[in-house]
Amino acid sequence: MMKYDASTAGDQATGLPGPPYPDGAALAIEGVSHSYGSRKALDNVRFTVAPGSFTALLGLNGAGKSTLFSIITRLFGLQAGRIRIFSHDIGREPGEALRRMGVVFQPRTLDLDLSVTQNLLYHAALQGIDRREARLRSGEVLSRLGLADRAGSKVRDLSGGQMRRLEIARALLHRPRLLLLDEPTVGLDVKARAEILGHVRGLVIEQGIGVLWATHLFDEIVPDDDLVILHEGRILAEGKVARVVAEAHARDLHSAFVQLTETASAPGDTMP
Repeated sequence: MMKYDASTAGDQATGLPGPPYPDGAALAIEGVSHSYGSRKALDNVRFTVAPGSFTALLGLNGAGKSTLFSIITRLFGLQAGRIRIFSHDIGREPGEALRRMGVVFQPRTLDLDLSVTQNLLYHAALQGIDRREARLRSGEVLSRLGLADRAGSKVRDLSGGQMRRLEIARALLHRPRLLLLDEPTVGLDVKARAEILGHVRGLVIEQGIGVLWATHLFDEIVPDDDLVILHEGRILAEGKVARVVAEAHARDLHSAFVQLTETASAPGDTMP
């Protein structure tokens, strides 16, 4: 397996040679806050995702993960702070920023009555990819995600894990350099979860894609991953998993998470 080398690769999103990421970040979240009326869903959130890295965004349901994804993808307007994708500000350069990003949302958005390939070709057309190139790319991503033998199948005939892999394939059609996945394994069995994780981790290693993987499942995270713990809209810890665990003086990630979130939610330390 060939590992991605950022020192020699060009920017594959633009085709330009030379150092691909001069600012060092695939995604930079800088002081982002968001409120729903009087309720603050995100409070001064800031962290980065490096190219060729797997960053786990860990938080309970309601922590603010989906709100953050909606802001990054511009489904929600940015109320405060700044977001950059490979140095492109999503407010000032939305086209340049978003074309470097692929996203898989938690709800499924596939057309069940179309075939696997038809779903990909339709999405490719929306992305402005011509039909011949779209077919080539569709074949590539289906092979990469282990779905080549289901290319002609109706989506409704796929398993839950296969549908999720198809959504990842769709997100990869325009060859993004950043991939966002919001709770992508919810509702899947253990085998399907492991397959999805394996495919995404392979993209990080082989293609240098920066991944932001939102989850509430501890067993999807390994000690070498980059980690961001989001709780009640605030970042409680950031860094390599092993470091976060060590700094919390905990025996494992679960213990560290419980300790950090219980302390943050203690009386007298509630969100403003």
